[in-house]
Amino acid sequence: MSFEDDWQTWKTEREKSLADPYGWLALVSLDWLETTPRAYDGLPGVWWQDDDAAYWQNDGEPQRFELVQSGPGTRVTAGDVEIEIARRGGYLIRVHDPKAEVLRNFHGVPSYEPRQQWVIEGVYEPFDAPIPTTVGAVVEGLSHVYEAPGRVRFTYDGAEHALTAFNGRNGGLNILFTDATSGVTTYAANRSLAATPVDGKVVLDFNRATNLPCAFTDFATCPLPPAGNHLPFGVEAGEKTPYERG
Repeated sequence: MSFEDDWQTWKTEREKSLADPYGWLALVSLDWLETTPRAYDGLPGVWWQDDDAAYWQNDGEPQRFELVQSGPGTRVTAGDVEIEIARRGGYLIRVHDPKAEVLRNFHGVPSYEPRQQWVIEGVYEPFDAPIPTTVGAVVEGLSHVYEAPGRVRFTYDGAEHALTAFNGRNGGLNILFTDATSGVTTYAANRSLAATPVDGKVVLDFNRATNLPCAFTDFATCPLPPAGNHLPFGVEAGEKTPYERG
């Protein structure tokens, strides 16, 4: 398989994942829970939170959801929709509806054409111990805390650059960054790049730099990159600003 064909296969799978009927593009609402039980439009029962957990009561004993700050949420099903409960400072609920307009109108993600010059080998430098790192969010006043296991150093156009990495999937890294294209041809808040260290080295394939959910929907609470993760040159590779934001 050629370099271009391999990238196209990856892109097809990426867009298939985005088109999940209960994925990020299916979000239709976001509400922050209060300490007093209350109903929300179109949702069954009443919802509330305290300092430790979120609660839902609908025809019986309350269900309790104690979740990790900035971690994965959990879901309950209500008819044709799924209600996600997540902890982002306080607790929130988000509705995933397979009939969402954004999902219905989705027709792929604009991207730069793949070029091998944007496949760059770097060096992974693990910290002595993972460093809890606080970053901002696309929601004003909200912050996230993630574990940073190390940084990646690489050279581009004769200059050295370093990016702090967070823990990613399956033992890999997740690198949030901005560059000179951010807010011009790519989404302003950030993009994400997955990488896996092998024997102290790491391949950064910027052709596979992806948008975070907040690039597609206003109902996401995505983190911003850690301090220093801005590249002073234009990474003309990977996903561009979605059509939904055009």
